[in-house]
Amino acid sequence: MEHEVFVPVPAERLRAALADPAQVARALPGFQQDAGTEPVAGRLKLRVGGHTITYRGTLRVTAREDGGYAVEGDATEARGSGTVTLALTLELRETDGASTLRFGGTATADGRIAELPADAVDAAAVRLLERWAENLGAEAAADEPPAAATVFETEIPPPGLAGVDSVNGSADADDLDDVDADDVDDIDEVDAVEAVAGFPDPGVPPAEAAHARRTMIGRSAEEVDHAPPRGRYAPVPAPQTVARDNALRWAAPAAALAVASAIVVGRALRRRR
Repeated sequence: MEHEVFVPVPAERLRAALADPAQVARALPGFQQDAGTEPVAGRLKLRVGGHTITYRGTLRVTAREDGGYAVEGDATEARGSGTVTLALTLELRETDGASTLRFGGTATADGRIAELPADAVDAAAVRLLERWAENLGAEAAADEPPAAATVFETEIPPPGLAGVDSVNGSADADDLDDVDADDVDDIDEVDAVEAVAGFPDPGVPPAEAAHARRTMIGRSAEEVDHAPPRGRYAPVPAPQTVARDNALRWAAPAAALAVASAIVVGRALRRRR
């Protein structure tokens, strides 16, 4: 059995990951570590075709003197008597800033997996090695320190802020010393011209603006721009007072008195006749 996997991670980072049993265990797909056991000892679910077989065993990755690694594993079926014995060699090569993992070796098995088609078993083994190498590369890349910022990535302030203190928001002392007294007089003249021209003083807002600002407090931008004022944000109309005419208060009594007087005078005249 021979297979190669390309991993876009430097070889040194992969060697550090292979030397860490915890990273080796996390990278193994379908592996669940048993409590209180070695880092690479527990249960492994292997899917072959349409079947899933669970094994319980251990895996060991040992560095060799020639720079390669020896991968050894022993497992037994969790629900059965089948066993699997793994003896692989792992070679790591540098490839343009990345790495190539080359697997070679043998694996013997009996039990349920021996009853399945050979091509399905080979495809499951290749898929397991590829996913393990990719996950190991992800583990190694996660531990890589961030690269330092280059000159082109350094933030440069805009030229319009030159001579201004970005922290205190004040101008440099040398720039303040260069201000001439005549420039100050010119500024006063400009203010005087604006006052004569009839420009409103920006420091005192008109009454309409103050009323609009009071009615818009607490409203969203959408309500201010599109929706008419309503609800609790609607302005309260001022009470309208209507002055009643005092003459109308006495019109009805006066008319009643006139009618009564006419009736009395008419009766008196009738009696005299």
